[in-house]
This record gives sequence, C-alpha cells and structure tokens, in this order.
Amino acid sequence: MELIASAAFGLEGLVKRDLVRLGVQGIRPLPQGGVSFRGGLDAALAANLWLRCADRVLLVMGRFPACSFEELFQGVRRIPWEDILSPDAAAPIRAQCARSKLMSPSDCQSIAKKALAERMKKVYGYERMPETGPVHQVDVMLHGDAATVALNTSGAALNRRGYRTWTGEAPLRETLAAAMLLACPWRIKQPLHDPCCGTGTLLIEAAFLALDRAPGLARPFDMEAWPKAPKAAMEEVRRQARLRFEAGLQRPLQISGSDIDPDALELAERHVRKAGLAGRIALVRRDVRDLVLPRGEGAIVTNPPYGERLEKKAARAVAAQLGLLQRRSPGWSLSALTADRGFEPAYGRRADRRRRLYNGRLECELLQFMPGEKAL
Repeated sequence: MELIASAAFGLEGLVKRDLVRLGVQGIRPLPQGGVSFRGGLDAALAANLWLRCADRVLLVMGRFPACSFEELFQGVRRIPWEDILSPDAAAPIRAQCARSKLMSPSDCQSIAKKALAERMKKVYGYERMPETGPVHQVDVMLHGDAATVALNTSGAALNRRGYRTWTGEAPLRETLAAAMLLACPWRIKQPLHDPCCGTGTLLIEAAFLALDRAPGLARPFDMEAWPKAPKAAMEEVRRQARLRFEAGLQRPLQISGSDIDPDALELAERHVRKAGLAGRIALVRRDVRDLVLPRGEGAIVTNPPYGERLEKKAARAVAAQLGLLQRRSPGWSLSALTADRGFEPAYGRRADRRRRLYNGRLECELLQFMPGEKAL
C-alpha cells in the first residue's frame, strides 16, 4: 500500500532519512510536500512511532482526476472502503483544496461523504452508516485537477508525544525541536546544553534520540483501534520499540538545560517526569551570563527569545550573551533557531551553516556556529 508521511515545509529530507532507517520501500518526495513510501499497516505503525519530524502518516486509498464534483463523487465511490473500514466505522471527512477547480472544501467534504456512505451502504446492506465504531479519519486532498484520498492512521498530529500536557509561553513544537537536533552538529555521545530551555522540549527530544526511544511510544494512534488492522503484527512493532528503549536506558546521558524563568523550569521538570526521564536530565536556574560549561567538546542547542516574543533590543542582548558563552566554551558548537536578522551582528560572528525552518508560519533560520574564533 502507498503511505504518505506529511511534513512541514523544509522537513521532508529529515523525514526521508528516518524512513530510510526504518527500512521501508519505495521512498520518494512528493511535489506537494511530504514523503511517499510503501508498506503494510505494520509499516504505518512503525512510521507513527519513529518519525520524529513528520506531522501524520496517511494511508492512500485512491488517486484519480477530479475536475468536477461528479468526478470526485465517482472516484470516492469506487474506492474499496470495506477493505479497511468496519461496518460501524466512524468516517469523518476533511477536505483541502489547492489550485483546484473545486475550491469549496465544505462542498468537497459533503460530496465525498455521500459517495463513501453509498459504497458502505451497498456493501453492508444498511440504510444509514451507524458510525458508532472506531474513527477512520478521511482526508480528501485536491491539488490541480487531481484528488488524493487517504485515511489518517495517526489521529492527533505526531508532535503530540504525550509528555507535554502543560505549555508555557511560545512553546517549541516537538517535531521542530527534533528537526533542530537532527540538523545540528550534535552527536548523541556528546554533552548537550540548552541555555534557554524553557519548558524542556529540546532537552526531552535530545534524550529520546540519545536513548533510542521512539517519540510516539507513549501515545496511541487511531489505526490501532481499527478492527481490520493486523493486531499481532502491530503489537510486535510496539514491543520492539519498547525493547530498544529499555536497552537505551542503560546508556549514559549528558543532557542539561538552564533558564532564568522559574515557572518555565517547573514546567520542564514536570515534562521530564512525564516523559519517563526523571533524574536523567539536569535542570538549573541560571542566567546565560553566569553559565559555565564543562571543558571539552559539546553542543549548545537553543531556541532563544527573538523579536516575536521579546523586544529586539532585549533579544539581541541574549544573542550577544550566547556569543560570549560560546567563546568561553572552547570545543562547543552552538546552534540557535531565530527569526531575527540582527542575530549574527549581536552574536559577534557569521554562522558557519544555516538552514531555513518554519516555527509555525514564522520563517526562521537554524544558525550553526562551529567551535573556534571567527570574525564577523
């Protein structure tokens, strides 16, 4: 079956890299975003468990031309829904339209729902779909003259790892935090410190990487409740993920964070406990100006406050202190996510590498400063 790992713009390459590690077949980027691959529902569950930067995993049910509402109706009705949906399945429809002649998502949603219901009524012989069973979310995606119809195997977005039940000011999405870590020069055996750790998202995602912990291990996915899903195969996928984490817990961990906000640190402590990492991540209240890091090699990775969250003058003062922190920490790289174009002048040097990322709709850069003194 064809599956799609949807992802925010700029993260497709990292999603592809994770899929390669999973050993799935037929991996290819999609022109409208996301990455396509092939496999069964056990592969879909593995992707839900292990993809660190994807938004959702979709099971493609059909692709067909859709230049008119009639073509949309007939295309959806031809799909063999009974192969996956149980007789009592709840099948809510969500429609997206982009550069399509069918520009009304609500109309497309209604037409697709009617077509699906007609197919199910014909197969199962009832007058009306009961929809009292497990949810099978249907996504109808129209782009140009083509329609892609898929089932959302994930349910809630994959950034919902299950550990962050409390949020602070301007929380960093878990998938973006993972992307920062995968794109920066940190290696899992190195020390890592976040001097603006806030509620701890970067630190927890780093610990998951270092301990070989599947990011989705603590949460359920919609597909696990589907009556026609292969329960034994999917439980084996979960069992293997648990075994890997149990083995990973034996590894040493050198991950720490600091912040000047006591309320944020309290939330970070709660999130660390919720993630099952109590005692494994060191947290301390400290101003960046007073921070001293251990000698040797390491990585500073952070999402410092910038213009959207703080006045530019104050944000650039933080950037300047981060520059001083790296200069007094020989051997440490520093990676910072920022939307402030004045970050580098305030920091005191140009970044050695940069990567465009999006924090929600805000265009940012992940700036990477390698160890060693360099001029602006």
